[in-house]
Amino acid sequence: MMRSFFSAISGLTNHQTMMDVVGNNIANVNTTGFKSSRATFQDVISQTLSSASAPGATIAGTDPRQVGLGVKLGTIDTITTQGNLQSTGRPTDLALQGEGYLVLSDGATTNPVVSYTRDGNLELGVPTSNGDRPLVQSASGLHIKGWVPPQAASTADSSTAPTTDVTIPATQNGVAVTGFRIDASGIVSLNLADGTTTANYAQLAVATFPNTGGLQRMGNNLFGVSGNSGAPSYNGANINGRGQVQTGFLETSNVDLATQFTSMIMAQRGFQANSRVITAADEILQDLINLKR
Repeated sequence: MMRSFFSAISGLTNHQTMMDVVGNNIANVNTTGFKSSRATFQDVISQTLSSASAPGATIAGTDPRQVGLGVKLGTIDTITTQGNLQSTGRPTDLALQGEGYLVLSDGATTNPVVSYTRDGNLELGVPTSNGDRPLVQSASGLHIKGWVPPQAASTADSSTAPTTDVTIPATQNGVAVTGFRIDASGIVSLNLADGTTTANYAQLAVATFPNTGGLQRMGNNLFGVSGNSGAPSYNGANINGRGQVQTGFLETSNVDLATQFTSMIMAQRGFQANSRVITAADEILQDLINLKR
C-alpha cells in the first residue's frame, strides 16, 4: 500500500518539473534566438517480488514479478532546431541560418569569459579614444569576436577562441568611414566618405560544437561550454558546415506553441492522475483501519 503513495508522489514531483519546463518555453516564445526544452522521464528501480525461472523439460518458465517504485526525471533536453528568421532591416541585426554560434567575450585582458549566442541583436558600442566603435551584443554589452583582417579562405578550423574584437574604425587610410556591411560569410566591408569601399576588413567568428544540446544556458541568451558539449571549433561563417550570416534579420524562438500546449495538457493530466492515486490509496488505507472497529 505504501508503495503506491511514494510512486504517486514521484509522479506529482516530476510532472511539476515538466510543467516548469513548458512554462519556461511559453514564456520565451518571443525571445530572440531561444531554444526550447523538453522533459523526459525514466522509471525508478522496480522491487522484485520473485525472480524469473528458466523453462524445464516438462514445465514452462516463469517471468519475474516486479512492482515499480515510481518515476524520475530522465533529461531536460535542449531542442536546437532552427528558428524562423524575422526581417528587421537593421544592418547590425544578424541571424545565422544553419549551424553555429556567434562568439562573445567580456574583453578581459586575462582569463576572458567566452560565451556563445544565436541572438544577433547587435549594435555599435561607445567609441574608443581613437574613435573606433566595437560591435557588441545589445542586451549583454559583450564584444563580438573575430579576425581583423579576415583569415585566408583555406584556413582550417581552430580550437583556440579568437581574441580580437570586431570594430568599425572611424577612418580608413585617412578617409572617414560612413558605413559598413556584413556578407553571408561574416566578412565586414567598410563604406568610405570618398565613395570607395574597403573590402575584407574583418571577419566574424562562428563556433560549432560536437553536441550543441550539451551547452550550458547562462541567461541573457548566452550559452557556455559544458562537460558534455565538446570543445568548440572556430572559423568563419559558411565554412565547414557552419551557417550563413543573414544581415538585417533576427532568428526568432523555436518554441512551437501547439506542442507546448499539448505538453501542458499532458503534464496537467499526469499530475491529476497521480493525485487520484494518492486519494484512492488513502481511502483503501482508511478502510483497513476501519476493519478494527
